[in-house]
Amino acid sequence: MKRRILIFILSGVSVIMIAQKPFDYILKVKALNDYGKYDESIKVTSEGLTKINNEYRLFLLRAEAFIGNGNLDEALKDFQSANSLVKSSGEYGISKVLARSGDIQGSLIHLGNSLNSSFKVSEKEVFLEPSFSRIENSAGWRQFWKAEHYTIMEEKLSEIEYNLSVGRTEDAKNNLEEMNPDNNNSSEFLYAKAIVDLSSGKSSDCISTLQKLQGDDRVNEKYLRLMAKAQYSGGNASGASETYSALISQGIADANLFLLRAECYSKTGENEKALKDLTVFLDLYPDNSKALRLAGKTVSSSGDNLKALEFFSRNLKIHPDDPECYIDRANSYFVSATWENAVSDYSMALDIQPSNSDTWLNKGIALVNQGKKEDACHDFNVALSLGNKKAANYISKDCIK
Repeated sequence: MKRRILIFILSGVSVIMIAQKPFDYILKVKALNDYGKYDESIKVTSEGLTKINNEYRLFLLRAEAFIGNGNLDEALKDFQSANSLVKSSGEYGISKVLARSGDIQGSLIHLGNSLNSSFKVSEKEVFLEPSFSRIENSAGWRQFWKAEHYTIMEEKLSEIEYNLSVGRTEDAKNNLEEMNPDNNNSSEFLYAKAIVDLSSGKSSDCISTLQKLQGDDRVNEKYLRLMAKAQYSGGNASGASETYSALISQGIADANLFLLRAECYSKTGENEKALKDLTVFLDLYPDNSKALRLAGKTVSSSGDNLKALEFFSRNLKIHPDDPECYIDRANSYFVSATWENAVSDYSMALDIQPSNSDTWLNKGIALVNQGKKEDACHDFNVALSLGNKKAANYISKDCIK
């Protein structure tokens, strides 16, 4: 079974397009858009729309591809088609297209419609959207933002999320204290508390708050995503995998969910499940360093070091400037006692990242096994100078006569 899964991963056969479900098409098209392959994205989406009726998300994704190609007229039509299927779903996209066309008034009307709908995006997302750069210095834009499009609680939550994203945990805690005490049972406050708790290492507190926040809303995507992170962070990888499964079963078409669930399965030793999820992800993002690294480590833990080397070598070919890619392959050579190759890869990693004490230590061990004790002792001493206390044992055993 393991052999069949591995062959499938490396074969390049598309698992996504076989089933031809909306979920599968959306995953595929999102990946194509992420890679900037807009012509192919338009082709695949058009195929999907001929087979799947009334799927507004495909219209939205094809519209984004048309924007990428500079075809604003076709993008506008697709956003309008999405609108006709699900009210307000295309308003934000229409606003972006009109902004790119220089229609300030029209853009702001549709932006306002979007911000008053269930498809409302955060203030941060609006201000970072490149489409609005053409109109952001206009009088109309400034006038638009004089009105209150976000509640005070939404703005505070946005500020907390920003501070946490840049590592300002203490500032985020202060923001949380500034939230109106009368609103301490509001969804914004509870969610803010949950993300602050998680960033502070309080996984169990985060989970408790989320359970209170969820109430009867057990399918809220945002809450479930945070729940899975908290479970994984708290050491409950099994629970996290179940939560990610719940998100996937809801039809949340996000390839990263498969990668995150694969991490959980790998942590719990469910390697076949992890490899199945990695198959899906790597079919969409074949050059993703994190996924290739996890695939290599997963097959290695299953006892197939040769396949691990294939994944690590593939990752290194794509990311030749990443020291971790050299370390991964070096570790694999180390396990198989291929000392010369291990030393070579550890050396390459140290050329890029000379402060890694573990790499100096492992390189030294590999050199000892080659019979090069003098070189090994140099490496052990460097590792010790960088704070690696394990190096002292090797120095005592191999370097002190």
